Amino acid sequence: MRVIRWVGALLVLLTAIIAIAWAVGAVWFDAPFGNANKIVAGLLALASAIALAFIRPLWRKVGALALLFGGVLIWWLTLSPTNDSDWQPDVDQKAWAHIEGDEVMLHNVRNCDYRTETDYTLRWETRTVRISQITGIDLAVDYWGSPWIAHPIVSFQFADAPPLCFSIETRKKLGQTYSTIGGLYRQFELIYIVADERDVIRVRTNYRKEDIYLYRTTISPAHARERFLEYIHSLNALRNKPRWYNAITTNCTTSIRTQHPANERLPWDWRILLNGKGDELLYERHLIVTGGLPFTELKTRSLIDTRARAANDFPDFSQLIRVGLPSSTSTRVAE
Repeated sequence: MRVIRWVGALLVLLTAIIAIAWAVGAVWFDAPFGNANKIVAGLLALASAIALAFIRPLWRKVGALALLFGGVLIWWLTLSPTNDSDWQPDVDQKAWAHIEGDEVMLHNVRNCDYRTETDYTLRWETRTVRISQITGIDLAVDYWGSPWIAHPIVSFQFADAPPLCFSIETRKKLGQTYSTIGGLYRQFELIYIVADERDVIRVRTNYRKEDIYLYRTTISPAHARERFLEYIHSLNALRNKPRWYNAITTNCTTSIRTQHPANERLPWDWRILLNGKGDELLYERHLIVTGGLPFTELKTRSLIDTRARAANDFPDFSQLIRVGLPSSTSTRVAE
């Protein structure tokens, strides 16, 4: 019995310590004091350490830590995202769409002409596509660092128009850079980038020198059209009501899942969070076209970096990066 009480007390104390560590980070990253954030976060850490070391008994110790954590949490939850700020040029405009019957007019479609990653001619276009002409979805998986973490880019295919990509990203302000730890707090707003493939894929393969794997999905045209309308609804909602990005709860992968109706979402799997293994998950669930290949061979064939760099300035960029991918003509199935 004594061992059970001791283990229970240890778990309560560990939970309180984790909560305080989060609170210190919240003050460090999100408090409004500029360079003094670090000082205030240090004072919070010091007060917590004093409570841990000197307050007795355990329930008072935990109570003191809970008060410190609760105060920070209440303040943190009052922080509101905004659409009005000095944004970096590549995320300065938010896409939105107008639906009229079968036609969808998309505004602020990004189609930059890159010379380097940071030197480019910025172009925001208006494009009109027809829902009835959607034939399927391709998925680009971008690895920018760890093999465990990737960035998915969804590319809708049309019978009568070029592919149209949706990339869910952080909307960074001038001077900001992405931080994985900062992404756990309220550092970045969420943005749905709608872009031409030559923009959103080429900037990663050709200029950032990242690895992109391109897969054809097995989704049927009918279900692809439903997914397209989900994206349209999400980007319009985001234009009217901004949201925070969060590296765990509201990121480039979980946002795709949660925009589906609850009864149509993929069952939860750890590879949704560690999405660098997400293509393996899709392979196992028969959601990508395999051409009968084992996963390792399919992934090798799906790496498009070399093809994308060779196709850099060609107008048929989208066709050239797909050379060698397994055909989807006979493998489309209902999602």
